[in-house]
Amino acid sequence: MSAAFGLAAYRALLGAFRDRGYAVRGFADAAPAQRHLILRHDIDYSLDAALPMAEMEAELGCHAAYFVLVRSAFYNPAAPDGARVLARLAALGHEIGLHFDAALYENDGGALDAAAARECALLEHMTGTPVATISFHRPAPALLGRSGALGGRRHAYEPRFFTEMGYCSDSGGAWHRGAPLDHPAVADGRALQLLTHPIWWQDPPTEPAKRLARFLADHACRLDRELAAHSAVHADTKRRTP
Repeated sequence: MSAAFGLAAYRALLGAFRDRGYAVRGFADAAPAQRHLILRHDIDYSLDAALPMAEMEAELGCHAAYFVLVRSAFYNPAAPDGARVLARLAALGHEIGLHFDAALYENDGGALDAAAARECALLEHMTGTPVATISFHRPAPALLGRSGALGGRRHAYEPRFFTEMGYCSDSGGAWHRGAPLDHPAVADGRALQLLTHPIWWQDPPTEPAKRLARFLADHACRLDRELAAHSAVHADTKRRTP
């Protein structure tokens, strides 16, 4: 099933929800009892991978929520390339939220609240737009269904979005909770929070392990180019290498 993930498959999925009477709504106005679809994207590995999905959604008149890590080993939202992607997401009308890795902080309510507020402020500084929603990265079970705000913002695992409406995720490149259209909430005509990770939906479609291998190779090439651009030593080495 995961090998079918790709831009054409994503377009078809959105079309199937539309045919079932679903309307795309944001976290601020989605109602659990209505045929509302929240499009949530957690950007775990690649900001660039988010752009094709964002462009498609805008073409279809859909606004999604893209959640960005500010502490990541894989990308830098403050770097020129990262800032370019964030600006494009905002220009397309999508929400930019914080992807918060609580595992980096003490497992204490006050500490998490303060850390989330700091990271939101940092992301707001980068984008020039308010951060209204937080999603958790690699969430501990205790955070799932957590009531109340975090860092003064709503979060994607509040009961309203996680238990009162349906929830479906492509974590690991597969629908481990069942395919979205087969979800009981969809059968009942209730709202669904659909979580996807852009890394799994890149073209050409392939299995998750190969997607990650491709990402790693592309990332290494990018670092090689950047190093050559910033270091004459590396640039000379590349020129001398047959």
